Order: sequence, then structure tokens, then C-alpha cells
Amino acid sequence: MDEDLDARRREQHKLRLSWMPWLYFTLKPRHRAWAEAWQREVQARLRELETVEIAEGCFISPDARLFAEPGRPIRLTGPGVSIAANVFVHGPVVLEAGVSLNARASLDGGAGGIHIGEGSRIATGATLYAFDHGLAPDRPVRSQPVTSRGIILGKDVWVGANAGITDGVRLGDHAVVGMGAVVTRDVPAWAIVAGTPARIIGDRRERPVTGLRDPACSPPDDSQE
Repeated sequence: MDEDLDARRREQHKLRLSWMPWLYFTLKPRHRAWAEAWQREVQARLRELETVEIAEGCFISPDARLFAEPGRPIRLTGPGVSIAANVFVHGPVVLEAGVSLNARASLDGGAGGIHIGEGSRIATGATLYAFDHGLAPDRPVRSQPVTSRGIILGKDVWVGANAGITDGVRLGDHAVVGMGAVVTRDVPAWAIVAGTPARIIGDRRERPVTGLRDPACSPPDDSQE
């Protein structure tokens, strides 16, 4: 009876990690051994079936859907990348160290690809699609030519829940995209954008500092140092 309960609790723990993968990186030693073995199995299966590169120390939910046929690789280039349950990723996509894709995020690299910089956070339900259809009136949408310029996110970017990033957009380092925004043009570094279509509503450097400065971030305002 106790063994059965322990097994069910472990399965529930796996489910919790799948939907909240940031918990994986702070597991207590008694859980880390089985969790790391579990992840080795999940990632080995992906490597066998898809064109993926996975650095050590990453987490991928078994309920995520990664599709990386030859010529459309998915590359997790550094430790700390997490991909949660019900995430859809179609290469070519590059995720640098510390990137998180939360539940139900959806990324398609088209032909131009998606590149997400170190430490960036993609919240639940966000969509990044690196391709677009033509809109000529003389043929149906399904027959329109498809273009793909690619999407690039810098480091330490936060894309809020249910936000959308359209093809060709570049987001600078430390930018923030508000919940539900639709980004159709480039966003400068440190900018906070919101709305549909997204527009600049603020600058992170104008927010109060925490007093716990991370060396990955520049000073809040170099002109006043």
C-alpha cells in the first residue's frame, strides 16, 4: 500500500514539474536523483526521434511537443533551459542558457528561425511565429506565398502570457512584452511594450532597483553612475 502511494506521489511530482519546470532546478537531493534519471530518458527519446541538441542541465516536459526534422533543428545551447507541458516548438529554433518556455507557449521557426537569448522568459500561451502569408485579393489565403524573415529575442527578455510576436521582429536585451500584446515591429532594449499592436509604454531602467544587481544587467542608468 505504501509503495503504491509513493509511486502515485512520484507521478504527481513529475506532473507538477512538467507544468512548473522552474521547480526542477531547486529539487531537494532526495528527489534530484530520480528526476535527473527521468529527464535523461525523456531527452534520449527526443534525440533518437528528432534533430535536437540538448545541453546538460535542461528540463523538457514529456508532454511538450518538439518537432525538428532535418534542416529544422532545435538547439538548447546552455544549461537551465526549461520547456513545460503542452509547449509546441517547430524548428529551426535556438534557445540559449536559462530560457524558459512555459505551458502552452507555441513557437514555429518557419524558414528564418527563432533565436531566444540567454535568460529570456516566454510565459504561458505566448506565440512566436516566424513566417507569414501573403494577402493578395486574387487567391485564397491557403494558396498565398509564405515568407519568413525570422524572430530574434535578446537576453533577459520577458514575453507575457498570451502575447504574440510576428515574423521579422527583433526584441532588444531586457525588453518586456505585456500580457496579450501583439508585437509587429522591433522593440528596443529595456523597453516595456503593451497593446495591440504593441507600443512602448515604459522603460525598465526607470523602475525602482532591487538593490541586488545581477552582473548580467547593465546599471539602471549609466549617465548617473
